[in-house]
Amino acid sequence: MSGHNKWSQIKRKKAVTDGRRGQLFTRLIREIQISARDGADPEGNPRLRFAVEQARKASMPTDNIKRAIARGSGADGSAALVEGSYEVYGPGGVAIIVETATDNKNRTINDIRHSVSKYGGNLGESGSVSWMFAKLGTINIPRVGIAEDKLFEIILDAGADDLLTDDPDFYEIRTSFDSFASVRDQLVKLNIPIEEAKLAMIPANTIAVSGDDATKLMTLLDAIEAVDDVQNVYSNADIDEASLVEA
Repeated sequence: MSGHNKWSQIKRKKAVTDGRRGQLFTRLIREIQISARDGADPEGNPRLRFAVEQARKASMPTDNIKRAIARGSGADGSAALVEGSYEVYGPGGVAIIVETATDNKNRTINDIRHSVSKYGGNLGESGSVSWMFAKLGTINIPRVGIAEDKLFEIILDAGADDLLTDDPDFYEIRTSFDSFASVRDQLVKLNIPIEEAKLAMIPANTIAVSGDDATKLMTLLDAIEAVDDVQNVYSNADIDEASLVEA
């Protein structure tokens, strides 16, 4: 089984090369805080458990993790973060979904609106682009240590939908929203290492983007991701290799 996951590869490699450690910590902390609203015990809260695991992989200090859980669960009396989603049209007709977590929605929308208008995008109405995406589970597994046919057999039995093999370093498992937890838990049970596991907005179809449009689009995406309250950015862009090399 195979499919298109070039954009996820770009984002992962970009995060490493940019070295945005402080920004990464901020987003991991927000995810822990949001996850902790459903319970402060990671063993009984799968989303929180994986958020904590991702924080530890990033070498986040234990005290930071504990404080984030306390804040998210309300144990320290702090105001809860609120999740939001914004829809954007980018250069080349690309559709973009921006997910946020904030304690000040007015600040967040103003910052996003500024970045979008400055770099050639347009903020859309609710539902204007989200219909092009589906919320699916994505689980990245390092290729080292497990054969493709064996992994395929395991995830198929657990209820997964697809196994993407475009990335030379990672397998990407796709699941439905409903089967995400069961597939992830089965991998954990079998001690198969998980690099990342999350629910993501996946486009039904992609739009080829190249040349000047690709350059403008990547600048816009960088600007949106730099907004403090932004957690995730998804697009239906298929950026050509030449533009990526130039970037």
